[in-house]
Amino acid sequence: MIHEQYEAEEKLKEECGVFGMYDFDGGDVASAIYYGLFALQHRGQESCGIAVSDTRGPKGIVKSHKGMGLVNEVFTPDVLAGLKGDIGLGHTRYSTAGSSTRENAQPLVLNYIKGTLGLAHNGNLINAPELRRELEYTGAIFQTTIDSEVIAYHIARERIHSAAVEEAVSRAMNKIKGAYSLIVMSPRKLIGARDPFGFRPLCIGKRDHAYILASETCALETIGAEFVRDVEPGEIVTITPEGIRSDKTHCLPKEQEARCVFEYIYFSRPDSHFDGVSVYQSRILAGKFLAMDAPVEADLVVGVPESGNAAALGYSLQSGIPYGTAFVKNSYVGRTFIKPGQSSRESSVRVKLNVLREAVNGKRVIMIDDSIVRGTTSGRIVKMLRDAGAKEVHMRVSSPPFLYPCYFGTDVPAREQLIAYNRTEEEIRQVIGADSLAYLRVERLGEMIGGLPHCTGCFTGKYPLEPPTEDIRGNFEK
Repeated sequence: MIHEQYEAEEKLKEECGVFGMYDFDGGDVASAIYYGLFALQHRGQESCGIAVSDTRGPKGIVKSHKGMGLVNEVFTPDVLAGLKGDIGLGHTRYSTAGSSTRENAQPLVLNYIKGTLGLAHNGNLINAPELRRELEYTGAIFQTTIDSEVIAYHIARERIHSAAVEEAVSRAMNKIKGAYSLIVMSPRKLIGARDPFGFRPLCIGKRDHAYILASETCALETIGAEFVRDVEPGEIVTITPEGIRSDKTHCLPKEQEARCVFEYIYFSRPDSHFDGVSVYQSRILAGKFLAMDAPVEADLVVGVPESGNAAALGYSLQSGIPYGTAFVKNSYVGRTFIKPGQSSRESSVRVKLNVLREAVNGKRVIMIDDSIVRGTTSGRIVKMLRDAGAKEVHMRVSSPPFLYPCYFGTDVPAREQLIAYNRTEEEIRQVIGADSLAYLRVERLGEMIGGLPHCTGCFTGKYPLEPPTEDIRGNFEK
């Protein structure tokens, strides 16, 4: 039985989600972590896990549970009831490096000379292979094929020569390069760290006498916590009952920061805020910019669910063309399902989306999606609209064209597989069968996210740090 991603041909995968909590009143945190991960489920559907510890009990005893599948499949009430502890962390995963197996699920828990260490990581290291080889030549034995284990080893190794675990995290950050938002759990501390470029989000929340670290603000709201602030790019925060300590020695000048703009376009939930900017508002703006820069006469503007919807609304608000719903999404198709065989007539796109014939029949339709990767899915959706009677289909894309691979945790494939590589916009339009096609201009990205410095590597080939010379996006299996 082959399980495949529903849009294996087209959609980018959503990173990972991390969530940590420390309850200073001694209450159990596993249930809150479960609901936090549930809110971050869109960031990864392959595997998930929770690890907890009791700060008042014997030092270094960590209870953990992880498995393949969605949060509500892996964690039953009985499993959660067994996870007793007032400090803990959780992770929901989509693999960008390392294969999809239970061993590669996080959080990772290490037992070492100084006790235990739990780690949850979102991102991708560009120098993981060389760091891994260096560790292997000194006798390290790896249990997984993920770069997160390389980070955990380096923190554990540095801890032996450090006065505190946060100092070990700082020393490890001198060696690791790439994208990472980390939550580290030691027996008495919860630590959050963000790479100096700030590729991935990480924020701090508070509920009663408990502090929380989470990938997105929507996870805080889900458990009734208030947003305190974002962890700054390059910052290490240490949470203990004495309060929050901050170390900013790794922070770069603001203009060198490089957030992943796809957090705003696609990855993050629309109700999240990332570094002070509303994800929903940035998508509305993207749609407005498309209407300004690439207007077209039409009767209806529609979005491809979910992330295309807000951009479509923005296009409608700017252009005055009515906004409507053209697609019905089957909510019960998980991110993974048994994909119909090639000989079968069922299309994976049709299993996920159906067109409302009454909404589009006889109309000129503007269809807005967040990206075109290989182009196969876009072509199918254009055809579905035509089959439902749409007179014209004009496609607008709320991101610039992908021309280069990503090395920082987004699985933009090799250049040869990208539809925009070596093709003009007109040639792409012909391939997908639309009446017209336009992308968001690269210059609009900064305006879209309130002027925040961001990475444009996958659009321009200008990366914030030197890309790796070897392939880091597979795994370390021989």
